[in-house]
Amino acid sequence: MELDGLDKARLPRHVAIIMDGNGRWAKLRGKSRIEGHRRGKTSVRVIVEMSRKLGVRYLSLYAFSTENWFRPHDEVDALMGLLEHYLAGERTKMMRYGIRLVAVGDRSRLPASVKTALDETIELTRENQRMTVILALSYSGRDEIVRMVKRLAGEVRDRRLAPEQIDEQTLTAYLDSAGLPDPDLLIRTSGEMRISNFYLWQIAYSELYVTPTLWPDFRESEYLQALLAYQRRRRRFGRTDEQLSELITPSIGAGGRQS
Repeated sequence: MELDGLDKARLPRHVAIIMDGNGRWAKLRGKSRIEGHRRGKTSVRVIVEMSRKLGVRYLSLYAFSTENWFRPHDEVDALMGLLEHYLAGERTKMMRYGIRLVAVGDRSRLPASVKTALDETIELTRENQRMTVILALSYSGRDEIVRMVKRLAGEVRDRRLAPEQIDEQTLTAYLDSAGLPDPDLLIRTSGEMRISNFYLWQIAYSELYVTPTLWPDFRESEYLQALLAYQRRRRRFGRTDEQLSELITPSIGAGGRQS
């Protein structure tokens, strides 16, 4: 893997990925969709490992949406089985490399065995601090916001929170992703130009990168290209270039000292 041109001091702190294209990858090769998902699991391992080595602190993976429950039962069962197998197989590595696992989404809908494996892995790795992997499972951005509003409404109803106290920070604290930084970079594989109900609140100022590469073929070189594209951009957060320059350049006080 050639890293020429990549500035490790300017890596995104949080990368989020919409892992799309497993089914198309399989169809193009005359294989079952389940085989595409198996191949996609290998890409997950590769990207987690590369992120760890580079120093990306947070990695969100959109693994299963609330809409995915409507897929054929055989495919859903296979996906749940792959997830359970992944969790069991990666625990030792997570502990060895200090990786913490977090999940966002409505975990109550997961099969009992998967929920148990997920909860056990989250508990086992909760003190790890080198890297955090966030799995979005049974997740949709709209569902997350609806659940957040219900929790806030309950707080107001029970007089633990006054309406005038509600601001952006309050809302963020009631999301599934509370305590996690917003993604700096959102990657979508398969070339589709949409965000598919993912992190609707959190990606307000994320840089977007779309690649035609299907997820099972998304490996080190494709990830490197996404990171290089991110580093070529100038993040303004609603400001002008001149304002950003003023924020970055230290002001000079009396006697030539930096203030």
